[in-house]
Amino acid sequence: MSQARFVVAFVREMRVAAAVKWYENSVISQGKAAEIAGLSRAEFINALNQFKVSPFQYSVGEVVEEVTRR
Repeated sequence: MSQARFVVAFVREMRVAAAVKWYENSVISQGKAAEIAGLSRAEFINALNQFKVSPFQYSVGEVVEEVTRR
């Protein structure tokens, strides 16, 4: 792999990693994270899976609260 291709691949991987981390920390939405990563929403959800990050931004407590509220 040429150095230029390596740099392009590295930058893309870093954009995805940063977007996943910001999404995981609830800094940005899933849609915005996908945009930053240069991926479709489906591709971003796949990237979340690769990084072992849930595509859902709710804690167990929030889900229980929401379900019992109804």
